[in-house]
Amino acid sequence: MSGEFDTVDHLLAAAAAQQGERDAYVGPDDRMSFAEWHLRSDLVAEELRRRGVGRGDVVALVMPNSCDFAVVFAAIAKLGAVTTALNTRLGPQEMEAIAQTCLPRLVVRDGTLATPPLPGEPRSLLRSELAGIYARVAVDPPRGQCNPADPVVIMWTSGTTGNPKGPYLDHRNLKAVSDAAGPMSTPGDRRLVPTPFPHAGYMARLWDQIHHLTTVIIGVMPWSVDSMLRQIVEERVTVIGAVPTQWEKLVQFPGIDELDLGSVRVGLSATAPARPELVERVKEVLGCPLVVRYAMTESPSIAGTRPEDPPEVQFRTVGRPQVGMEVSVLADEGEVGMVRIRGACVMRGYWNDPARTAKAFDSEGWLLTGDLGYLDADGNLVLTGRSSDMYIRGGYNVYPAEVESLLVTHPKVANVSIVAAPAPTIGEIGVAFVVPVPGETVTLDELREFVRRNLADYKAPDVLHVIQELPTNAMHKINRSALRELAKASVTTETAPASAAGVGR
Repeated sequence: MSGEFDTVDHLLAAAAAQQGERDAYVGPDDRMSFAEWHLRSDLVAEELRRRGVGRGDVVALVMPNSCDFAVVFAAIAKLGAVTTALNTRLGPQEMEAIAQTCLPRLVVRDGTLATPPLPGEPRSLLRSELAGIYARVAVDPPRGQCNPADPVVIMWTSGTTGNPKGPYLDHRNLKAVSDAAGPMSTPGDRRLVPTPFPHAGYMARLWDQIHHLTTVIIGVMPWSVDSMLRQIVEERVTVIGAVPTQWEKLVQFPGIDELDLGSVRVGLSATAPARPELVERVKEVLGCPLVVRYAMTESPSIAGTRPEDPPEVQFRTVGRPQVGMEVSVLADEGEVGMVRIRGACVMRGYWNDPARTAKAFDSEGWLLTGDLGYLDADGNLVLTGRSSDMYIRGGYNVYPAEVESLLVTHPKVANVSIVAAPAPTIGEIGVAFVVPVPGETVTLDELREFVRRNLADYKAPDVLHVIQELPTNAMHKINRSALRELAKASVTTETAPASAAGVGR
């Protein structure tokens, strides 16, 4: 799109003027053009202003993925106010903790959802009222009420219950995320979003979508592989971003080879490297590369692989720093250390939490990610795990991600996750939860031998649980907390290292 812009309101106005007829959103039940998005958000912004929302105020969204969600999000930004979207699957304790941190002036909610009320009873705008607002005569738009340094969105760290952290981004951050998009965004893309909108995968890409005039295909919720494939075919999707568990289920879907999926030009695997068989299978089925992106709520763009990278880079690393970003490892060259990042995509801080904001950054302005890894000879970042996931077995540090990335190359292993469990004498042991390749039988002895041939012997798992599917959370990420509880319950004080306890459970 032509022109230079520094705030979301001016950017959306230009998109509506230049390509207003183009689809901005296509959902299971409705669709909306860029012109409609712009007009509706003007009308909703005026209604929000009448209800007391102004620059710097927080507005909470408790709504499902929809065109209405996008309208309200843009309307809030036009006022210079701040959006915080709450996943509709959150419980009362989680919603209360978030609301007490961000203190929303108003909540926009879907009255048909069985979601708990927010504490303090902030005023509400019901989704059912939006249709009437859209039908009003156009008003003078609320322009000029925001500047590039104004916060736009607060997101919440996943897995938080009673002590949430809310990274927030301003207009400059959102523009930087778009600048860093690389091959994931080209003009006129049709991008399928199969995850909840409150996630950074949608919220942080508002600028990117408008700038590239991208049509967002709203994924059917709750997610299923058959509905995802149907939307890819019917809506001629060009870009798909999904987590590894979603990709695994997609390529294993019966009859997928018979579908016309030729519209897809690139796929993205978020949160973790993709196993080699998955990279190859995606290319075979979709005819497109699968790239890996490393990001976090505190920085929606950090590093990534490129479509032209060889498979071993895709499944072993998370690539090189993206445009505007720096990556550093606090260790000697080639050694494992804390990953830190710096750049235009990094959050401005945690909302209403100066103490934790100060703790997150070092004296040089680097954000400490909590991830462990190292940079290889080509500058690719190799993640070995979270500092909180590392365990100490007999005095030796073990990084589960390093062992997992090896085990998924075993011909009998479809997926694996390793967590620690307490053990007598040696402190902690590794418990492997393995999903075998259909028709295969996996034993602890053969997995331990496989690890010993490639890594130090103390890194081999001590206990094996064979399961049909790894548990996942609302974002379809592996639920390591649930696995830790299972491991702790199954490993008793009598369990010795290298035990076959749990095999077949």
